Amino acid sequence: MPDLATLANAAGMSPFHFHRVFKAATGVTPKAYAAAHRTQRVRENLPDSATVTDAIYDAGFNSAGRFYANSSAVLGMTPTRFRAGGSGTSIRFAVGECTLGSILVAATDQGICAISLGDDPDELVRDLQERFPKAKLIGGDSEFEQWMAKVVGFVEAPQLGLDLPLDVQGTAFQQRVWQALRKIPAGSTASYTEVARRIGAPQSVRAVASACASNAIAVAIPCHRVVRTDGALSGYRWGVARKRELLAREAKS
Repeated sequence: MPDLATLANAAGMSPFHFHRVFKAATGVTPKAYAAAHRTQRVRENLPDSATVTDAIYDAGFNSAGRFYANSSAVLGMTPTRFRAGGSGTSIRFAVGECTLGSILVAATDQGICAISLGDDPDELVRDLQERFPKAKLIGGDSEFEQWMAKVVGFVEAPQLGLDLPLDVQGTAFQQRVWQALRKIPAGSTASYTEVARRIGAPQSVRAVASACASNAIAVAIPCHRVVRTDGALSGYRWGVARKRELLAREAKS
């Protein structure tokens, strides 16, 4: 990617002004945007590249070592395992029932990587398998069942709170949105426009909505607390009816 001075010159701006305008429009700095874009290209290229190194360099990284240093944080596992669909990675999971239907909780060694809600427990497991087709899925042990109990308890009684480690992968922009969502208190809501403003990207309302839709960790990353500007409920990955019920429970807590 061209450096800041080259980009600014192409846009007919000073580097300082270009940096400010770019961040206002996208929510991230040009450097962070470029890093996230390269990482996304690695994620897309890994399954089909001849080698992991080819995928890293083809994505625009000048140093494979630099990517490897942060690979677990952005992929949730080593590049080799990610390339193999999670091969060699162990993911503990448990499926249960709550008053909102079936619930699945899954975690890597780094933390919870999925909390899903639905009507069919088998479908929830299939969705997890599709995300990590070659990972070793392991039924949760007694310690993991305690995590499951905490999640279910939080769904049923939001006032209990939820403090568990998360394994969250996403672009730099998605990470900023998800962090902002976790700062919305239970019992409160924020509009997509407000979230965009809070992360310093007031023009990126649609991108904020897309980041909410991409969230794979229900309740712990509370995308259900984001509503339209008029307060109306918009789409929710796990169903608008569940979104409405979660907000109603939090309002009472």
